[in-house]
Amino acid sequence: MHLMSKHVYFIMKKIFIYFLVLFTFSCSLDSDYEETFAEIVPVESVIMPTEFVLNEVYEISLTYLRPTTCHAFNDIYFVSESNERTVAVITTVFTSNYPCEDLYTELEASFNFKPINTGSYIFNFWQGEDDNGEDQYLIIEVPVI
Repeated sequence: MHLMSKHVYFIMKKIFIYFLVLFTFSCSLDSDYEETFAEIVPVESVIMPTEFVLNEVYEISLTYLRPTTCHAFNDIYFVSESNERTVAVITTVFTSNYPCEDLYTELEASFNFKPINTGSYIFNFWQGEDDNGEDQYLIIEVPVI
């Protein structure tokens, strides 16, 4: 075998082993892969001050229900528009090969808020939808003193 042939043979052997390892790991990763998606869950209750002082930081606590064993806290949905805030809890839902069990466990989440404008802030805490599919909110107005 010529030197060039040995070199080509060696390279081809490495490429074959590389693709074999890649194929093996890709198959095993696919079988363990777990799909996820985000789901907003309703806010059950809120603990917050009845008034704010300008530029002070306040912790606002939310209570929500974890619907199933497949739901896990992800983040707080928080949208600002002028002096109005819309707030909800975002969960990650894990889908897998085993069934989810209903829980409805009460959990808490919180976020910090700092009023930077005078007047009042209106908080719209999402509480789900009514029978007609209309969003329902717990609306709390807090003055800034």
